[in-house]
Amino acid sequence: MTVRLRIALTILATGLVSALGVIATVALAFQRFEHETTYDRANAFLGRVVSMYDDILDRHQRQPDEFGEWLRSLLLFEPETQLYLLAVDGKVLASTGHARLPAGYTVALGPVRQAVDAAQGERRAPYVMGDDPEHMSADAVITARALTRAVIRSAEPVAGYLYLVSQKRPLAAGRLDVFRSSLAGPALAAVAAVIAVTTLLAAWIIAGVTRPLHVLSAEVDAAARDGFSATTTPAVPPVGAARDDEFGRLRRGFRAMLATLHAQWDKLRALDQWRREGVSNLSHDLRSPLTATTACLETLHKRWTGDPAHAEDARLVEVALRNTRNAAHLVRSLGDLAKLDEPEFRLELAPTRIGELLDDIALRFAERAAEQGIALCHVHAKDDAPPLVAVDIELLERALANLIDNALKFTARGGSIRLGARMRGAVQRALELSVQDSGRGIVRADIAHLFDRLYQGQSAAAEGDKGLGLAIVKRIAELHGGKVEVDSTVGHGTEVRITLPLR
Repeated sequence: MTVRLRIALTILATGLVSALGVIATVALAFQRFEHETTYDRANAFLGRVVSMYDDILDRHQRQPDEFGEWLRSLLLFEPETQLYLLAVDGKVLASTGHARLPAGYTVALGPVRQAVDAAQGERRAPYVMGDDPEHMSADAVITARALTRAVIRSAEPVAGYLYLVSQKRPLAAGRLDVFRSSLAGPALAAVAAVIAVTTLLAAWIIAGVTRPLHVLSAEVDAAARDGFSATTTPAVPPVGAARDDEFGRLRRGFRAMLATLHAQWDKLRALDQWRREGVSNLSHDLRSPLTATTACLETLHKRWTGDPAHAEDARLVEVALRNTRNAAHLVRSLGDLAKLDEPEFRLELAPTRIGELLDDIALRFAERAAEQGIALCHVHAKDDAPPLVAVDIELLERALANLIDNALKFTARGGSIRLGARMRGAVQRALELSVQDSGRGIVRADIAHLFDRLYQGQSAAAEGDKGLGLAIVKRIAELHGGKVEVDSTVGHGTEVRITLPLR
């Protein structure tokens, strides 16, 4: 979800909540108006009754059976109300209701006294809510008057209360129309107009504020999509070029940074191209003289070997021949790395039986291993690996050959080298090829840099190995979409694993 959409939804939600709040406020105000109107009408009615009849308690005492009918006659013009005669303690003495109240039923005196005080003008209240004995509910507008007897019989002048309950009634059709015309008409129209105006204004502000951010996001997406493969900065139509706010400065800064990165990328690409071409040309130019030098040294070595008169010469030729072969191997590896680093280089994948490939490699190194007194074996679980795997046969053979060559260099006579293959992963299936030896192992400090180009560890330094063989192994694994891992313990051997995802 974009920032623009989130802001728009936030403003829309705020408008809707505000509208609902206004509607709720109007409804509550209308309800309060109803309560106040009912209370004023009931209060006026009860005042007239008390002023006309000052002997209500005496009347109840004289004619208790007819008193209820007399109370009902007072309510002919107040059909939605109920009138109660209360004792001074709140007990209901008589009522106009139809409900049969329990004996000794009492009404809460707090609201009654509040209504009496409000009627006497001591504590003015908009309305008073109290008990409704008819419906056993406290949600009713009530009013009350204190009653006295003609002859005061005690020090307390109040001898009872006349209690009027205005019951809730359904909104009449006419009053409902008034409510609708007041709320659904002008009120809702005004609220809708305010929300519409504020929404349009907010949309205009959002568009103006977030448009530069939208353009900047488009430029970032273009840079992330195209990377630095394009020769120029991605062309985006200029928007707000003259803006000097935060978005304008951010956009100019981003484009300046992107231009700098493009320039640096072009330089690095040119340097890398020059490096690859230089290494490839150097490797090609050095191969012929090194091959010729190796051939000459081999001829001299054959002539002088076994001749006591040239024993020292034969020893020197042997040293020169070994170093020349190492140099030729290094030059060949440099050329291979330069070829593998070419952006245009593509694998030549072919369905391959991994078991047969490992057997061929083991057979190729079997004679050399036997001469060094090292046991070379191939362990392959036929049921665990797929019968055919799409790989570049030549490159994969080269990677495994480099690993076995290294293992033979650092494994003493009587040791062993094991070549294996197995499947890994339950969901993402991958093929794991491993070369495990019982050699001297690799120190922990060298493992992290083992596949770095031209890195020379402690063990490799003693053998004159420049580390390009393992760099080639890593590059071949990467071209197949895989990786290389190493586990090694000094004095106990090393295991190198090539993991290739199945295609």
